[in-house]
Amino acid sequence: MEHGVTSKVSWTPERAASIIDHTLLRPNATDQEILKLCDEAIRYRFCTVTVNPFYVRLCADRLRGSPSGVCSVVSFPFGLSPTEVKVREARRAIDDGASEIDMVLNIGAEKSHDFALVTEDAAAVVQAAKRYGRRILVKAILETCYLTDDEKERACEAAVSAGVDFVKTSTGFGTAGATVQDVSLMRRVVGSRAGVKAAGGIRDTASFLAMTQAGANRIGTSHGIDIVNGFAPSTF
Repeated sequence: MEHGVTSKVSWTPERAASIIDHTLLRPNATDQEILKLCDEAIRYRFCTVTVNPFYVRLCADRLRGSPSGVCSVVSFPFGLSPTEVKVREARRAIDDGASEIDMVLNIGAEKSHDFALVTEDAAAVVQAAKRYGRRILVKAILETCYLTDDEKERACEAAVSAGVDFVKTSTGFGTAGATVQDVSLMRRVVGSRAGVKAAGGIRDTASFLAMTQAGANRIGTSHGIDIVNGFAPSTF
């Protein structure tokens, strides 16, 4: 279901969990909270845990042998690190055990309409990830709350041109999170060329369903347990 359409899926708790990135990105999160996140991912079989780079190795050790991966954010939450720093950060996260990278696009370049820079910036991280012997997914965060519809479309095209696996709505730290309208726009632009990840403000089963019906095939949320428990029956 990497780039697949989810609008016609018959959801079960297990299937919903399989597209959720179980997320904890608060700067004041403790080691114990991160380990609890991992244990929840193991129990509910979430797709990944999404954490800040410092916690990647801790999570990789805790999740070893489980089906859940580790997703590390990069240049979070502003996207304004120089490209070489993003590349270095992504490589370190992968070396520490990350199987997915959620990189924030250069928001200033998006707003300045320098989409050549947006493409080059994202492509450098994609190429760094491709050098590894295992499959590393790269997702590009647009931070849609700051963009016009035209900028969202052009940012999606830039990200796809760079070779990313997913375009993602939001960091959850901007002025707003995912909207159905933005997910629908992003899916329309990328088609089947990339996945669409909705993140930011998705707290319940109803919002999960709205985002997947709009075209999202990955969901980032810190409310994954509430969402999967909204479906029945469950084997958890």
